[in-house]
Parts: sequence; structure tokens; C-alpha cells
Amino acid sequence: MDHPLIDLINAKIAAAEAEGQFEGLEGTGKPLPPCDDPQNALLNRVVRENGAVPPYVALTRKLAQLRAELRETGDRTRRHQILKDMSMMEARIDMARKAWSK
Repeated sequence: MDHPLIDLINAKIAAAEAEGQFEGLEGTGKPLPPCDDPQNALLNRVVRENGAVPPYVALTRKLAQLRAELRETGDRTRRHQILKDMSMMEARIDMARKAWSK
């Protein structure tokens, strides 16, 4: 099934091409850079340009916060809870890394 706006999109591209808007662009005549995931290249670029990170990176940052909190607290009960949270976070990071690499 075609996109509902495919005709409009093609018309806009044809008009821009007729006006020469694609002439002299940077990289003209050069091969495209290699891409390890061509089906998701655009999505990956948009995510990267907007500062998003893979789930395991976000979890790793949370783990670093927990470690900092552990160093700063002297309360034994709180330290025990932080250690439990750190253990769970490490397991979540491992699962997120495995899921991301698939």
C-alpha cells in the first residue's frame, strides 16, 4: 500500500528537480556512506540527533547515580536498599544490552 501523500511527495520532488534545487549539493557524485542498518538508518539518525540513548546507556547512568548515592550515605538501612537497587540495575543493564545487540 502506497503512502496516501505519495503523489504530492512525487510532485514536490519533480518540481524541485526541475528548478535545479538538487544541483551542486554537498557530496554530489560521491557514494553514500556505509550503513550497517539501512532499514533503520533514518530512525537511528533522528534518535541520535535528538540526544536519545539506548536503554542500557540510560540504565548505566542511573547505576552511576546509585553508586554516588551509596558513597554519600551513612545510613545502613539506606545503603542496604541502594545495594539491592544496584544489583537489580546491573541485571536490567545486562538484559538491555542483550536485547539491543539483537
